[in-house]
Amino acid sequence: MTKIRKRLTKEEAISLGFTPKENEKERKKARYYLTQNQWEAITRCKNIGVINSCDKLEVDPTTVKHLWKKTSNESVFVKNPLYEEPTEQEKAERFAVVIDELKKELPKETPVKKPTFKNNSLCNQYVITDYHLGMMSWGEETGDDWDLSIAKKVLIDFFKTAIEQSPKADEAILAQIGDFLHWDGLEAVTPANKHVLDADTRFTKLIRTAIKLIRQVINMLLKKYSKVTLILAEGNHDPASSAWLREVFYAFYEDEKRLVVDTNPDPYYCVTFGDVCLFYHHGHKRKINNIDTSFVSKFKKEFGNSKYVYAHTGHLHHQHTIESNLMILEQHRTLAGKDAYASRGGWLSGRDSKVITYHKKHGEVARQTININMLK
Repeated sequence: MTKIRKRLTKEEAISLGFTPKENEKERKKARYYLTQNQWEAITRCKNIGVINSCDKLEVDPTTVKHLWKKTSNESVFVKNPLYEEPTEQEKAERFAVVIDELKKELPKETPVKKPTFKNNSLCNQYVITDYHLGMMSWGEETGDDWDLSIAKKVLIDFFKTAIEQSPKADEAILAQIGDFLHWDGLEAVTPANKHVLDADTRFTKLIRTAIKLIRQVINMLLKKYSKVTLILAEGNHDPASSAWLREVFYAFYEDEKRLVVDTNPDPYYCVTFGDVCLFYHHGHKRKINNIDTSFVSKFKKEFGNSKYVYAHTGHLHHQHTIESNLMILEQHRTLAGKDAYASRGGWLSGRDSKVITYHKKHGEVARQTININMLK
């Protein structure tokens, strides 16, 4: 590749990844051999007046999306012409590195003492969806107060009540089917459309609270059940957070053989129990009226070996049940309060969560519905 010889300032040299040279004589610049693309990138920076302080920040400016541009009166944030958007593969590789490091540093949970024998023909499924931990709702505006402290209390009270009222089954499924967190990063916006959300707290605090809550609930379930399966489904509010939550809890409970953590990165999940097949999906990709064929296509073997098939979704916060030719599909309510967006739009629904009991040979045999008023 043909290269050209150009003079660069120290800052410009660093921005292209060069080790700065000593300036020649009295000049403020030194000479470097550049590709045409490198020289064009530097020219674009000069044209928009970008002030590059990468020598102070010690970062590669090609990874910085915006830089400061200084005008006569102010400094403004502008797009960095050197920045190249990472590919989806590069994003996945970076995320995998983070997850691997989290696994290395995470201490393992001490196994909980196995409970005495229960009915091994029964499995209790605890459904939580659209919990929106971290959301802020003002009761005078929406009819429901909701914040981090309220959400913590409601979730623990729900599981205390639900575990006490549910049958003495040998197995349990914690089916958290999406949108457990209200937002998915440092900015409280929806991941896809960047709609501003009503947030109660800082994201780091939200992460800590989510992990502590799920740990507490898991330990409560392990004290009653011989085996617990954990579903932490992807939602439209928390696609990235649901991914690291699955990996973190898989690593955290690696020594707890009675806990099965589903780490499937595809947002469709399946659990089998005897002749029963259970499907889960948040509902943001496929709706309740057309998702049955997607489940069957993705889990042909599990579907084919089952006599009773049930699918569970959330997303729309309304109770809705359909029986298709393939399965019974149920869309669940949430225990969370409404935010201002839902209240102003008139999207209203009841608030409850359910424990559904399945028998290995007979399918669904019981259910407990616990509404928000039972927990106040």
